[in-house]
Amino acid sequence: MDITQSPRSIDLQSRIQAFMVDHLYPIERDLYMAAERLGPWAVYPHIEDLKERARAEGLWNLFLPAGHSEEGLSNVEYAPLCAVMGRSLFAPEIFNCSAPDTGNMETLLLFGTSEQKARYLEPLLAGQTRSAFAMTEPEVASSDATNVASEIVRDGDDYVINGRKWYTTGATDPRCSLFIFMGRTGDESADRHRAQSMILVPRDTPGVRVVRALPVFGFYGVPDRSAEVVFENVRVPASNILLGEGRGFEIAQGRLGPGRIHHCMRLIGLSERILERMCRRATERVAFGNPISEQSVTMERIAQARILIEQARLLTMRAAWMMDTVGNKAARQDIAMIKVAAPAMAQQVIDWAIQLFGGGGTGNDHFLAAAFATARILRLADGPDEVHRNQIAKLELRRQAAKNGASDGATASVLTLAEADAVAAAGLWPAPTPN
Repeated sequence: MDITQSPRSIDLQSRIQAFMVDHLYPIERDLYMAAERLGPWAVYPHIEDLKERARAEGLWNLFLPAGHSEEGLSNVEYAPLCAVMGRSLFAPEIFNCSAPDTGNMETLLLFGTSEQKARYLEPLLAGQTRSAFAMTEPEVASSDATNVASEIVRDGDDYVINGRKWYTTGATDPRCSLFIFMGRTGDESADRHRAQSMILVPRDTPGVRVVRALPVFGFYGVPDRSAEVVFENVRVPASNILLGEGRGFEIAQGRLGPGRIHHCMRLIGLSERILERMCRRATERVAFGNPISEQSVTMERIAQARILIEQARLLTMRAAWMMDTVGNKAARQDIAMIKVAAPAMAQQVIDWAIQLFGGGGTGNDHFLAAAFATARILRLADGPDEVHRNQIAKLELRRQAAKNGASDGATASVLTLAEADAVAAAGLWPAPTPN
């Protein structure tokens, strides 16, 4: 496994770090206050200016994959950049690398027609618009994508869309111009994985109604702009379908793999920043006559936090390397593992920090509450822990079944009766011989 950063990746990482030190960190508290004051329906001050500055400095669309863009990066190259951007909840958008836009742009890049790319992808790549991904539904278990109940029905040269979606990230953003909508086009009796499709729905299409903003643990603008959206007899041209009918599940699988790498590495960067704050706080605060940093429980948690972060980092980088070398399908177990491990790690590290900060850790003066909400929601986003664990276990059982247990000492067979008799006869305490 080679996860060595390329010179280009190192250079970009250094430049992103410098940009955040010079331009983002000094105004970050103001951005949080603006987000709390303005809520999820507004564009926050300074964001557009910072986006223009980042673009001018060449720190733009870094998520684009190698092979699909002249300037594209491999997953191993991009992952460390995600870790830096993850240190601030505002950073990904500033570099045009935020969800759900990155996933939507990759979907359009991989599966869109030239006309779809010209109309929808180019404005997103330019940072002129934003987008939303409408998959999750309130009335079905959306962790199983085949459960999606919303309908996409062909009517002449159009499709008519009806459905109720929620936790649709980005829908309340006034710059949102596009939904990628997943719904049912076929009968699952033939193939339940070919009954879903994805279609492009402009935000201003009649019948699209953003019902309400949804909080994420009380936050409406940070970390996520989640919303409930209803689609009522929404009519779009048939040419807006992605790949064709019945390809929705396939597209979803192609879309979610890279996004999970991005999420996990951002969580690693977030956790690094939390650990830094935790260490400084522990050194500066005194309780019962001594710095908190000298308490054994504090040292234990700091040490364990460092271990957990590095474990998650190495596991995520391995997944990135696997995706680069053998492809997303072959790397699916690795991807599933990091999606379980990284959010759990981040949640634990942040929880320890909250304990150390005391009451102040429950608000956002110290950035911890929003960070905790971010880590917790990512245990659900792109599939809950339970789904990923099931996949990991199924793949592991399949892998072990293909091996010869007798040859590698992994057999689970019981002793034969003859073997049991031989063991008993050779033991220190063989059964007494009957008289």
